[in-house]
Amino acid sequence: MNLFSKIWNKRSLVAFGVIASTVLVVASSHREAPLISNDPLADNTDLYAFRCPDDTNSIAIIANYIPFELPEGGPNYSSFGENVRYEIHVDNDASKVGDEITYRFTFSKMNEDPTTFFYIRLGKENLKTSYMCERSTDGGVSFTPIITNGIVPPPNIGPRSIEGGAGLNKSYNSIMTKAITTATTGETVFCGPVDDPFFVDLGGIFDLGQTRKRDGVGAEKSRDALAGFNCHTIALKIPIATLQKDKKPVSMAKNILDGDFVIGVWASASRPKITTLRTDGGKPDVSGEWVQISRIGMPLTNEAVIPVGEKDRWNSGSPYDNARELSYAKYFVNPELGLYMDDSQFGSAVPAMSALRIQSKSLGSFDFRNGKDGLYGLKATNGGAGGALDTALFGNILLQQGSPRSVDLLPIFYTGAPNLKPYQLATGKAGNPLAEGKPFINNFLATLCDELRLNMAVPPTPRDSKDFSSLGLIQAAVLGLTDPRFNTDASLQAIPNMDGFPNGRRLEDDVTTIELQAVSGAVLAAIGLWYDDYIPGQSPSPVTANLLKVITYNAGPDKNDKPFVSQFPYMAEPHRGYDYTKSVTTSVNEGSQNSQGLGLAAPAGFFIGSNYPNPASSTTSLRFHFAQGGRATVKIFDARGNLVDVVFNQEVNKGDFDAIWNPSSEVANGAYMASLQLNGSQLSSSKIIISR
Repeated sequence: MNLFSKIWNKRSLVAFGVIASTVLVVASSHREAPLISNDPLADNTDLYAFRCPDDTNSIAIIANYIPFELPEGGPNYSSFGENVRYEIHVDNDASKVGDEITYRFTFSKMNEDPTTFFYIRLGKENLKTSYMCERSTDGGVSFTPIITNGIVPPPNIGPRSIEGGAGLNKSYNSIMTKAITTATTGETVFCGPVDDPFFVDLGGIFDLGQTRKRDGVGAEKSRDALAGFNCHTIALKIPIATLQKDKKPVSMAKNILDGDFVIGVWASASRPKITTLRTDGGKPDVSGEWVQISRIGMPLTNEAVIPVGEKDRWNSGSPYDNARELSYAKYFVNPELGLYMDDSQFGSAVPAMSALRIQSKSLGSFDFRNGKDGLYGLKATNGGAGGALDTALFGNILLQQGSPRSVDLLPIFYTGAPNLKPYQLATGKAGNPLAEGKPFINNFLATLCDELRLNMAVPPTPRDSKDFSSLGLIQAAVLGLTDPRFNTDASLQAIPNMDGFPNGRRLEDDVTTIELQAVSGAVLAAIGLWYDDYIPGQSPSPVTANLLKVITYNAGPDKNDKPFVSQFPYMAEPHRGYDYTKSVTTSVNEGSQNSQGLGLAAPAGFFIGSNYPNPASSTTSLRFHFAQGGRATVKIFDARGNLVDVVFNQEVNKGDFDAIWNPSSEVANGAYMASLQLNGSQLSSSKIIISR
């Protein structure tokens, strides 16, 4: 029995006895908990880990702090805090408890010119910041300094303070470049202000998930709430051989999914336990043990998964505390957002998520809605024999009664996904989702905790490739299922974007959209548990209207407000306070090529929700949308494909339309299919149940 099995078998049944949960998997870690919101200098905002596109033998780990920095926030601009330990933790060996490598950063400030209220004057900085970086390779028992006087660039105040003769008389780019330092142990390090690389429509997200469209069609136009804001970054570029548990370079990997090259990464911030304020205006006195007050592993977990009453406790805990981590696992198996992707619950409450509907009868029998059993029925017959669902391996954990998302969301967040069936693409499975398929992920690290997991052996996708997509592993699945370059057999191939979230996290990855797609069952569909409108033996393709809605869904902003750069530290220069203007996201028009790189056009038309009432005893109504004009029809077919009725047939322009079907008494009870067509082309379908 391996370590993972031992950990789970002791506590799993107790933890998963609680069905009620609160999961809102939709934002990054900005102001995520009550206490840390009052201490922004120590607040983790984001964490990234990816294979460097310009140096494929290295990994970039980026930990960002200090949310919502206004570029013009002087005269006391945001900066790293003194009396704070900023740490980046690396776990690469599941047989050992704790970090294998820890990087610790501490910062100090010096006032070069106390005679001015300006931050910069005549070549001097009012509060010049430097840092020391220490590294531990013995689980935090001892630390060795590897950088002793690192330089932190000043804020990008304005042209007179930076380039002007009365200021530093330097370009900001040259200041950033000079601050990039090589540690004595070979790591490349940068600490300083940057443009906040995260992008999200926070205004929509926190209004019960009502994300707004990029182009504003049918809703308000989305706005990137982080556009124009800065943050402070600790960025490292680390040789893969330094991070790999046996110190192997990536050239020694057995294949591109070699499990020995998986790492788990998390970041934290700690302060001394006691702070005493002084009456003479001096710096506070600090003493006592160091107390962790912020942490981040997988993006979104604390801000959007952990309920508010637990957030401060979460921030103070170690991911290696198995009992504590297990107590949070219940929040993943019945995601709160699932209630808004289920028409039998609150599916009509959030119109923006109408395209996201969880499978309720996948392959005719599997229901993944909250409180349902998902794949639990397989446990009785050990239907996962020989794979991850085998009860002799992880089946007792992944197959939980009344906890349907224990099979997909739980491993994505808490263990990573192994290259074992069923966690392989449906390509090559011949219709059996439990069979061996096409490998596309292996970031499994058998330590039960919230970490950002990355398989360092997976090749990076070139950022200038036409295949590069902000949809990360979702896009890799789309290519592996539909692209002739990859879907002709089940062999292991380097599919573009296999290096994207949730296998690590690249700066460009649209984690908000990916997470919402995952909650709506996109990963289940990728392995062959298709959406309800796929009827085995009848549907011509599993790429059905429901699946297309999910993979073409977007949560609004899909790229950063400033372009990323091709060299370390990869993030854009911080916004300048002098000429700061807050920007909004760019848009994509309906019917145009999807800017996320799916290779699919936005739908030319689709049904809006399901017919009402459904089931229907007599009259039922359908609503649908067209993104362009033409001859539109809605036809009703029976289960054998016979035409039963035509309920809509006219020329239309772009917009929303309604149709009524009043089936005659000769129409038998049962399932029927409404087909939406434009200019003779099938666009969408919707199932109608007649029950008298």
